[in-house]
Amino acid sequence: MSLFAGKDFGFIPVFDPAAGMLVREAPGTGAGWWSGAPSSYFDSHTNTFYLVYRVRHPRELGRGVECRIAASDNGVTFHDIWALPRNSLDSLSVERSSIFRGRDGHWHLLLSYCNGADGRWNIGTIRAAEPDQFDVSHMRSWLSPDDVAAEGVKDPVVFQLGGMLYTLISYAVLTNPDVCAISPDLHAMGDVYNTGYIRSRTGALMGIEGQRASWLGDVSPICQPILAGSTEASNNTDEVAWDAYCRRISTIVPLEFGGFLAYYDGSADVNGNYEERTGLAYSSDLHTFHSLTPDAPLLKSPHSTGSLRYVDVLSVGHELFYYYELACPDGSHELRVAVVDR
Repeated sequence: MSLFAGKDFGFIPVFDPAAGMLVREAPGTGAGWWSGAPSSYFDSHTNTFYLVYRVRHPRELGRGVECRIAASDNGVTFHDIWALPRNSLDSLSVERSSIFRGRDGHWHLLLSYCNGADGRWNIGTIRAAEPDQFDVSHMRSWLSPDDVAAEGVKDPVVFQLGGMLYTLISYAVLTNPDVCAISPDLHAMGDVYNTGYIRSRTGALMGIEGQRASWLGDVSPICQPILAGSTEASNNTDEVAWDAYCRRISTIVPLEFGGFLAYYDGSADVNGNYEERTGLAYSSDLHTFHSLTPDAPLLKSPHSTGSLRYVDVLSVGHELFYYYELACPDGSHELRVAVVDR
């Protein structure tokens, strides 16, 4: 596709969710059975695609039961090379994690897990010589809720920018500072994101490999009113917006003319916590993201709840590989990939 044509300076890299190819089917039939939460990486040293994903069962059967790493030579057909059952961590559940090769050649895994001791979401880090050799006994804390004055941190995704590491996370922000006094069992169920007492937002960290990352703060997509006092503006308040409860950036895509697009998961309230759909945002500085989809999501499943979430993308050669979690007709979720020519 031509980059420049008159005043058309390119295109928004979108994909057709229904045209995606199956990577991993749901582990069971019906609501609560999911394969997804993908985070991808392409290793140019070996021309290998890596995919970290989560397998989940319904809440009463264990929730996020396993984190897996899979490898591929074509970005479509994957074979599992490593797995971590949640019980290996004394964890209540595991969620989206992220893998990358460091500049020293070693591999790093950022793992999100719900701590069995206090029921809070945390992010740990493990280092290994190869992506199939991560040893959970060597895991150390990378980010805790206390580090960023939050009630939970999870879903890390890492980008390597000019030798620096830019990491996006989901973090839980209390809507009422006094809620802990009102509800002392805030973490009793081990999933503060599903209580309705918080908002699911996006935070960013930046650092040099081997050094502690610096907290950049909240980078959640902003929905600005069209004109102050206009009717259109009044219809887009946080109280009624489709993404009022959750604005979780799942990936960023650099634009050739400058700036970044961001795909983000959104839900209107806590009832959509497990069934988010995907919006689009733009940033010129990786700090302030402006929603391009203030009125409705950009992408959703044609089935069931319409959930389409955890979009991640790799640019390899002349193709874009989009990985995403998609709701199936029976209410389960499967992991797909859509390949688009650039």
